[in-house]
Amino acid sequence: MSKDTGFSISSAERYSLALFELSEENNLLSQIEEQSLSVLNLINQNKDFFNLIKDPTTSQEDLSKVINKIAASNKFDNLFKNFLNFLIQKRRFFFIERILKSFIEICSKKRGELIAELKSAKKLSSDEIKKITDELSMNFSSKIKLNYKYDESLIGGLVVQVGSTMVDSSIKNKLQQIENRMIEA
Repeated sequence: MSKDTGFSISSAERYSLALFELSEENNLLSQIEEQSLSVLNLINQNKDFFNLIKDPTTSQEDLSKVINKIAASNKFDNLFKNFLNFLIQKRRFFFIERILKSFIEICSKKRGELIAELKSAKKLSSDEIKKITDELSMNFSSKIKLNYKYDESLIGGLVVQVGSTMVDSSIKNKLQQIENRMIEA
């Protein structure tokens, strides 16, 4: 099982790097990055689409029809549409989420940005998110690209991760620490 995971990670990185190089050669980097984000949002927000991707019984033809309709309705560039269909043909569409996330990371690194993950127990306003982003940019002396996610399971507080640095001030984490101390005692 772990071999499959390793293969999928390295495979995803190769495909995302290929997409990056093709996009850069054709001067379509910002458009392809934007379209990649829209596909990732669709995966995260639409359970039916997520299930379609993960269902091994979905035929390549059906998946290709769905992708072509999505591409037409969102006016995807031909390069991106062809890339998605190529992944379907090579039976790698199962990894589309990982491939596109890796592609976005490559784009951010090339711009000198750090990617940060922010989870909060309450929904934050765009002003609050901007203040957190600005604060992180100052602390890390680099431009920060912040991925925000609302997670009510945290009960209260925030979880911020920038690279390998993580700050978890969530109540869920504090309760877990108390539980661990009680078990050890």
